[in-house]
Amino acid sequence: MKNSTLCAYRTKMYACLLRAGDALMNLNDALLTDTAAHSFVELTLSPFFERKWPSAYAACKDGRIDRGELRKLRVKYAPKPPLAKRLVLAGDASSIARPASATARDRTYVHQSNLPEGAKPVRPGWQFSFVAIVPTEASSWVYTLDVERIPSEKTPVQAMGDQLEQLSALLDVRPLFLGDGGYGNVAFLLKTCDIACDRLLRLAKNRVLYRPKPQRPDKPGRGRPPEDGAVFRCKDAATHGEADARWEGVDDRGKRLEVERWDGLHFQEARHITVSLLRVTRHGAKDNKRDPRVSWFLFCGEECPALEEVSATYARRYYIEHGFRFKKQDLLWERVHLRTPERFALWTDLVCCAENQLVLARESGLAHRQPWESSTRPQTPQQVRRGMNRIVAELGTPAQVRQVRGNSPGRSKGAIIKKAKRYPTVFKSKKDDTKVELIV
Repeated sequence: MKNSTLCAYRTKMYACLLRAGDALMNLNDALLTDTAAHSFVELTLSPFFERKWPSAYAACKDGRIDRGELRKLRVKYAPKPPLAKRLVLAGDASSIARPASATARDRTYVHQSNLPEGAKPVRPGWQFSFVAIVPTEASSWVYTLDVERIPSEKTPVQAMGDQLEQLSALLDVRPLFLGDGGYGNVAFLLKTCDIACDRLLRLAKNRVLYRPKPQRPDKPGRGRPPEDGAVFRCKDAATHGEADARWEGVDDRGKRLEVERWDGLHFQEARHITVSLLRVTRHGAKDNKRDPRVSWFLFCGEECPALEEVSATYARRYYIEHGFRFKKQDLLWERVHLRTPERFALWTDLVCCAENQLVLARESGLAHRQPWESSTRPQTPQQVRRGMNRIVAELGTPAQVRQVRGNSPGRSKGAIIKKAKRYPTVFKSKKDDTKVELIV
């Protein structure tokens, strides 16, 4: 069994833990191996956590991580794409709801799924922006390159733009970034126009773009010459004209599929950025909100995917959602209740480190399947996690052996414990990006 890559990753990861590194490494090993734990404190019962249970909370409180070096480490050990394939990244924001945590600072109103019908899909909480390498098949084998908490003074578009800028300076290839409708707008194009990264983004069906401005005549008339050409309204087929490229075939279900592309378009607010517009028509769709018959996409960059690959390529963006589900359901990401956003950001980094180590251990051959799990289906991260105790025991840990320091004296007699400070929830207006504080 060759685990030299995983061993090197763990050693360099430990070097990124600047403070409370031994306890954080023990916590990482417990999270990586203990599939029976259902809460944060239960991780301290793992044989790989050599300290007492208060050390887990103290590590999240006092721990410090060099996030710049950790980002470089993730990029260095990132899985390579298959031969003749390009590196495909997906980006999205995921929320941690904290509706009753009045003592948690810098909460904003974030999207919350699976609420009762008629309820507003927002709750107070924290939001995190992820950039990850997504697999070629539908699975939760997601490798996180970077994660950042979105503070109240930032928007998801600004956070994602900063992350792509930092990652593009570390990557040795030009990646293809996949984003949903939240990034298919002018603000994201302006933020990422100078980044060495191709972008394939979902576009709302009511967007309006323009063709290049017409050539100025030799004898212009009165008035200012137009700066935009003919209008292109996605909802108005009369403004589309003939597509620059078109492909027709069948999808993986044997249903008819059409893909059309219009080149040389731009937004009125960003005339210097030329984009291509793609329309995908799936004749086998149900034509509802979750399964639309017609979808619009925007491409900006150097190498647009082949038309026959557009639909399958963008479908890989949804695999990052499988990664979110694995973090929340199996890696206890949202079950840990820490008071400050800095502590929860540190816990998020540990969760992503554990997830990436599972990806590196994927080919170890130690995946453990339950009796009811099919042996013909591809292995999952959770199945590999069940066998990680053997790998971690073989590799060992770079953390130092714990030192007994005696019993804590506890609180002094007559100490007065002050009530924790309460913080309002910050409401971010989409119109002018201002912040309004509301008490909840």
